[in-house]
Amino acid sequence: MTKNSSENELDQHIIQTVKQNKPETVNQLVTLIKQKHPLPDQQILNHILRLQEKDLIKLKPPQTQPPQSFTTYLNSNHAAWYWITVILTAATILLVFTVPEDAYPLVYARYVLGSIFVLWLPGYAFIKALFPQKLPIKTSDKEIDTIERIALGIGMSIALVPIVGLLLNYTPWGIRLTPIILSLTGLTLTFATAAIIRQHQTTKTQPASH
Repeated sequence: MTKNSSENELDQHIIQTVKQNKPETVNQLVTLIKQKHPLPDQQILNHILRLQEKDLIKLKPPQTQPPQSFTTYLNSNHAAWYWITVILTAATILLVFTVPEDAYPLVYARYVLGSIFVLWLPGYAFIKALFPQKLPIKTSDKEIDTIERIALGIGMSIALVPIVGLLLNYTPWGIRLTPIILSLTGLTLTFATAAIIRQHQTTKTQPASH
């Protein structure tokens, strides 16, 4: 057998192994290839790299197990959405109570954050608390979970905010700016905290996905 035909056979075997066995790492692929082709690791790696450069195979890097400690989890990328929610809520409160209506152009930032705070954050945190990992209904085969959560968050916020206003109407505070802001803040942070706790508990009991 010539050198070229031998190399072609190795390339085809690598491609078939990736399709059939779906190895998660390069090391796993090398081990599988050596079962039929007992060649040096570097030689097999060179073939794998060449096939990847030609986009004939694709190997996904392994995902690490989410941190087990809740404190560590809060400081990881998995909790980034939670801190963004907290920061947006805090920034909205700061702007609403410190920036007057005629303080241009800062008042525009108040309008933007205020709209996000009212029309999205409460509903998003609520949806996240209900479904910390994946939504039960997919509108597409593609991974658009974040887009769906944003859309559902807007819809749920539109439903929640009037209910908050209705309840405040029967309290001594009434429907005024301060009670509304404080009520939505408490609602959003409560849902977000419940969501991050549930998310941590769910990922802690599941093996890392690949």
